[in-house]
Amino acid sequence: MKAICWQGKKDLRCEEVPDPIIEDPRDAVIRVTSTCICGSDLHLMNGFVPTMCAGDVMGHESMGEVVEVGAEARAQGLSVGDRVVVPFQMTCGACEQCQAGNYSVCQTTNRNADLAKAFFGDTTAGLFGYSHITGGYAGGQAEYLRTPYAATSLIKVPKAGVDEKYLFLSDILPTGWQAAAFADIQPTDTVAVWGCGPVGLFTVLSAILQGARRVIAIDDVPERLAMARQLGAEVIDRSQAKVLPTLKEMTGGHGPEKCIDAVGIEAHGPTPLLELIDRAQTALKLETERPVALREAIMACKAAGTVSVPGVYGGLSNMIPMGALMNKGLTLRTGQTHVRRWSDDLLRRLDEGEIDPTFLITHTEPLGRGPEMYDTFAEKRDGCVKVVLKP
Repeated sequence: MKAICWQGKKDLRCEEVPDPIIEDPRDAVIRVTSTCICGSDLHLMNGFVPTMCAGDVMGHESMGEVVEVGAEARAQGLSVGDRVVVPFQMTCGACEQCQAGNYSVCQTTNRNADLAKAFFGDTTAGLFGYSHITGGYAGGQAEYLRTPYAATSLIKVPKAGVDEKYLFLSDILPTGWQAAAFADIQPTDTVAVWGCGPVGLFTVLSAILQGARRVIAIDDVPERLAMARQLGAEVIDRSQAKVLPTLKEMTGGHGPEKCIDAVGIEAHGPTPLLELIDRAQTALKLETERPVALREAIMACKAAGTVSVPGVYGGLSNMIPMGALMNKGLTLRTGQTHVRRWSDDLLRRLDEGEIDPTFLITHTEPLGRGPEMYDTFAEKRDGCVKVVLKP
């Protein structure tokens, strides 16, 4: 089958790889009908996430049709022909964390749990196509995908309706929803969202649906800012205005009650000098990421407010303003998204028409053009906001 494979930093190729097979009674094999390029995939492409190996299959936002089912998954109600969305994480459904709804830290599904513990202090769930820290599982940017723990991980969706209606249940829609939910939005709150990429835009939408009084979106890409404005947000073009003083001016001098970092590892500095400092520190291995948005969110947040962080971080960050975090009494909430915690409610909202996620899609291309579309997405060329690939 064809798949998008990582062959080294900034080296992705569409290659022929072996078809997946049932390896465990809990497995299923999916014929992938749609898959996406995620901003988190760019972190892999750019070498910010360690333990990638040559030949690893990329991708963690996929859906399709079940074509093979292991005996145990079949006994749990999964059948050939089911139409399913594949969450980016695998969940056993039975461990302590799954029982608590903390699916992204399932204690069972990461087959490299010891490696994760060495990096993070405890294990995460197994993730599709996202390095060997999270299990080294093949991803979904391929014609077929083996899904371990299939019956407890996959989301069944109606047979009718285009893929694009349901596809983002795999990651970015519940990620935006969780980002807003973790902010504990109240009807009097102003919510500031750093980043208007796909996760940031779904965070803006989620904050509005969850009742924020005002939402302020921060970015410097015109197409993204236009989408945020169409969703109902006020916007700050960070290329034209200084973010912190502008937010203070817009909020009576105290800042937003809730601040959400939807950028993560590869943020750009507020000034050329500060960006140079971060880039120098990463080059010297003094830090592994550029936490510009996180620093600004902490500094901008109103006292006793909440900072929610859906943006991905993988290692060490410098110059985090802990004094501001502590002295202002801020609450910090973060984590990979617990997809199955939110999926039933979001599926209902999709089916009832409350949420139409298709506004996000700017490019739909064949799987074979995946490496080219990675570059287009990374460089934000051709108005690219979200890429859907069709195997």
